[in-house]
Amino acid sequence: MKALVVEKKSNIFELECEGGKPCSLARKNLKEQGIFVGDFVEYNEDLNIIEKIYPRKNLFIRPNIANLEKLFIVIAQTPKPDFKIVDKLILFSLTCDVIPIICVNKIDIADKSFLIEVEKVYKNACPIIFLSAKTSENLEDLHSQMKGHICAFAGQSAVGKSALINKIYNANITLEGNLSKKIKRGKNTTRSAKLYKLEHNTFIADTAGFSSLSEKYLPINYFELCYYYPDFLSSHETCKYKSCTHTKESINDCGVKKGVKLGLIDQNRYERYLEIFEVLKEEFIKNHG
Repeated sequence: MKALVVEKKSNIFELECEGGKPCSLARKNLKEQGIFVGDFVEYNEDLNIIEKIYPRKNLFIRPNIANLEKLFIVIAQTPKPDFKIVDKLILFSLTCDVIPIICVNKIDIADKSFLIEVEKVYKNACPIIFLSAKTSENLEDLHSQMKGHICAFAGQSAVGKSALINKIYNANITLEGNLSKKIKRGKNTTRSAKLYKLEHNTFIADTAGFSSLSEKYLPINYFELCYYYPDFLSSHETCKYKSCTHTKESINDCGVKKGVKLGLIDQNRYERYLEIFEVLKEEFIKNHG
């Protein structure tokens, strides 16, 4: 039968499949190939072994998780957002075929100017949900986005990730006793992951690893970076050269630089793009000489 790997401990795997969650040992060749949390596998119940790994949609190495579908990037006015982390999380999502969604929590106590600024910067980059775990405002939108998907939440400590999850699922005991505590710990260097079943075909990854992702691990080269900024694309079409990287080119030749000057692209987001570009370029030169 087909099953989903929800937890991995050494070479023992906990599976989500019809009839319960059996633990299974993988065949030797599959262990060498690698089985990860989030993998869909073929499970032989009679022999109690995993016989096959189905093709993956994606695979994150930091943290180790496969087939992630949506990444909810949670921010709030307090603590002050680190928008470079937000930008990197969007990039990792888009380069790995994951849908990034920004969740602006605590809107019940946020300044209107902050909410307007977030929408202005990111409205053309990815979907945004403005919500409040405290008042339940727009929680149905978040719930709707989660249903039927393998999801993960990412963001700084104290932005309310666990509060959002628990409010939607009525303080589920498993989440309250495990996931919430782990999320609230702050800095966490673990690369392991576990999937919690929230409802039918809906899972959330228990991992704190996404916020520590370094841009040097992005699976793209520096000259491809601009294509993963959806909010740059319309301006990019007006660049004189198709290979324009929006860095050293003159403003007369670069549509993105013109877009920044005209206020069509946020100045700070563009400057963060330049920083990430330089890291990727250095990494490329180091690896290719």
